[in-house]
Amino acid sequence: MPSAPPLVTLRDDIAAAAARLAPYALRTPLVPARTLGDGVWLKCENLQRTGSFKIRGALNKILSLGDAARARGVVTSSTGNHGLAVAEALRLVGGRGTVVVSASASPYKVARLAKEGLEVVTHDGDPMAAELSARALAEGDGRVYVSPYNDADVVAGQGTLGVELAEQLPEVDAVYVAVGGGGLAAGVAAAVKAARPSARVVGCWPEHAQAMLASIRAGRVVEVDEEPTLSDGTAGNLEPGSLTVPLCAALIDEHVTVSEAEIARAMRDVALGDKLVIEGAAGVAVAGWRASPREHAAVVLCGGNLGAELLARTLVA
Repeated sequence: MPSAPPLVTLRDDIAAAAARLAPYALRTPLVPARTLGDGVWLKCENLQRTGSFKIRGALNKILSLGDAARARGVVTSSTGNHGLAVAEALRLVGGRGTVVVSASASPYKVARLAKEGLEVVTHDGDPMAAELSARALAEGDGRVYVSPYNDADVVAGQGTLGVELAEQLPEVDAVYVAVGGGGLAAGVAAAVKAARPSARVVGCWPEHAQAMLASIRAGRVVEVDEEPTLSDGTAGNLEPGSLTVPLCAALIDEHVTVSEAEIARAMRDVALGDKLVIEGAAGVAVAGWRASPREHAAVVLCGGNLGAELLARTLVA
């Protein structure tokens, strides 16, 4: 497994990723949070290509590959959003890909993966088992594995969101971000802190899925039992030796956990009050701000991919 890059290297890699991704117009708006009050802003990655921040890391990784590697095809694993991002990246620059999904992945997202042209392989295990299966498939076929989070190029790509945020809100004092595998949190934190060292990064978790939080506290990757959560995008245990664990431990200043009811309320309120459809992981960040509010804050709406049935349930919850 890759070792965590030093923070100075990560910040340089994020700057390089920002330049590499610039031609693809990935910049998303930062808007006032009507439902959260004055001095709070929403970074709208739900309006990003494919409906989530994941295109940043996937595209940065795939742009780092040669034509031959893309032609052989890449392999990835995903609960949905990362796979969609890999498919879009391959569409933009050429190549083919296979995605291994857990049986617990959102049916809405899995259907979209197949529609976008990826070969979809369903694994009967949990998201962690799907990740390990995908890496083994890539190694066996001599193809590149594109990790959802455990890859320095992917983390650097996600960090471009932090570059934009620091440019859009130079006086930001706190950033709230949902944490799953930790690629987004680590990248955003490194970029924001490089621009504004005093800014605090608040990592937000659903109570039902705290693999990274448990690993931070243990100082190593540990496996935890998880329960079903609206935040499917942050669910699942971590790959052994994940580089994001030491990065998140060093860069996240505060840890907040939220209940399923709080996530659902956040999704509903943002939909009705801010007129933005967000998925569960983005709701975790909104609920995290409510649990531990700070002024001059930005909340990362990391994605907006959810099916009509789930959207309807959250609107009437």
